[in-house]
Amino acid sequence: MSTSATATADTFPTTTAPRPSFLLVHGAWHRSECWDLVRKALAADGWTARTVDLPSAGPRRTPTAGMYDDADTIAARLRRADGPVIVVGHSYGGFPVTQAAGLPAAAHLVYLAAYLPEEGESLLSVHGHGGEAAEDLCGTAPVVFDDPRTALFGDLPDEQAGDAVSRLVPQSRRSFQQRVTRAAWRTVPSTYVLCEGDRALPPALQERMSTRATRVERLNTGHSPFLSAPTELAALLGRIGSGAVQ
Repeated sequence: MSTSATATADTFPTTTAPRPSFLLVHGAWHRSECWDLVRKALAADGWTARTVDLPSAGPRRTPTAGMYDDADTIAARLRRADGPVIVVGHSYGGFPVTQAAGLPAAAHLVYLAAYLPEEGESLLSVHGHGGEAAEDLCGTAPVVFDDPRTALFGDLPDEQAGDAVSRLVPQSRRSFQQRVTRAAWRTVPSTYVLCEGDRALPPALQERMSTRATRVERLNTGHSPFLSAPTELAALLGRIGSGAVQ
């Protein structure tokens, strides 16, 4: 009888959780190409990573696109997913990720030097602006930093930083005005990746927002580690992905 029991145990089918993929969401004034180096590094380690172009940034079919349009775009990707997804939002991208990613496919959220808002917050309100002003239905926001090279890409070599600055695109003002109505991080586990040398989104503000996340990781980089430290960032995302679905 013991032999029969052993045979049954040896042949009993086992199941393992499917390996998640990544959905990489860019921030304001960027397009999905900013993730190219990270995608390649993740692929080299066996991960699948996809990107999305948010309608609020760059040439837009809908000139009035705002944060809700961005969230709808993310949600549509998640609804088409064929397995668990780690959703990574950078900077402004934390807003539409928070709004959209409470769907079953979202296994984990990663906020990379990103806004991690409460319900009722907009990007402008986080910074004490906006009030109850009517939404700007047609305006675009130029890059707001006096020196975007230093603020966004301060830890990049000059040539690479110059190229990155040249790729920045207009951003709709409406995306900064619309307020989060659903906070996915309340139901989906999350990791905040705090960039300690950030000169665009102050580390002190990142520290405050990161208390809402399930856990916190740190990178000794500026605001754009997908360009300045893509291999290190990909390795960190891989570790997060490995632990996200057990």
